[in-house]
Amino acid sequence: MEHCIKALYNTDVTASFKIGRDVSLPECYARSARNPLRDLRGKPAFERHILASYAGNMHGYLCKILLEYWNNKDADMKILAPMPPGIASKMNYIKHMKSNKYCICPKGYEVNNPQVVESIFYECVPVIISDNFVPPFFEVLDWEAFSVIVAEKVIPDLKKILAAITDEKYREL
Repeated sequence: MEHCIKALYNTDVTASFKIGRDVSLPECYARSARNPLRDLRGKPAFERHILASYAGNMHGYLCKILLEYWNNKDADMKILAPMPPGIASKMNYIKHMKSNKYCICPKGYEVNNPQVVESIFYECVPVIISDNFVPPFFEVLDWEAFSVIVAEKVIPDLKKILAAITDEKYREL
């Protein structure tokens, strides 16, 4: 395998992913086979009043750190985890992604996270929290043009970082 080109969604540069040889692919879930564009888009930028949210399950250690710093501590940072199972929970998850300016996408058990693609799908700026992550198609996509990528150690400063982004820059993202 050392001489093969691998197409991976788990693109951890500290593991087996080799920049310049391997290909980084997005991790995503098909929402509806019959209508894959169902629920596409989100609220317009001027209707997104919550700064950031995370709604998901407790996958990996970063979710616990997010909860420690932000759960029920700041109205601008909606950290909702763990999510209960069921349709109502899934609809709440989608509602948050469609209604917030920034969608927090912490790494789970691996460096990649399907919430990155879901954020883009719902027009929420993904905030990728993952050290050693190589974004999908990084060779051709300028990820700084449509996402915010931060180191894991800045979770305590996350609100300050996001609040410092101007409205003009947010609309560009």
